[in-house]
Amino acid sequence: MIGKTQWAIAEGYIPPDNPEKPRPAISHEACCVLNAGDEDAEIEIRVFFKDREPAGPYRFKIPARRTHHLRFNDFRDPEPIPPGTDFASVLTSNVPVVVQHTRLDTRDGTRGLMSTVAWAN
Repeated sequence: MIGKTQWAIAEGYIPPDNPEKPRPAISHEACCVLNAGDEDAEIEIRVFFKDREPAGPYRFKIPARRTHHLRFNDFRDPEPIPPGTDFASVLTSNVPVVVQHTRLDTRDGTRGLMSTVAWAN
């Protein structure tokens, strides 16, 4: 079985952007989750801020033997994550998964992509 059940992304930031852009071109922050196991993954994500209490948990299900990209921009329940705000996140799963962190920044008209594997515990 590959993966871990707890992951941290210490760096997070949703670049403010023009919501009128087509969806693929909108700046976003995402965690990409791979569930290579035989059981569905029940995911909880808590988001931490420098000047307020954490938000969440945000809950997701990743089916067995599947991958899913979770855009922090799309998180709504229990509350949206505000663009232009520094944050960090901790993802917890009931089964081992692999997590990668990605940001697409399109603010200046070009596309800058940053990606790294999250920290596993």
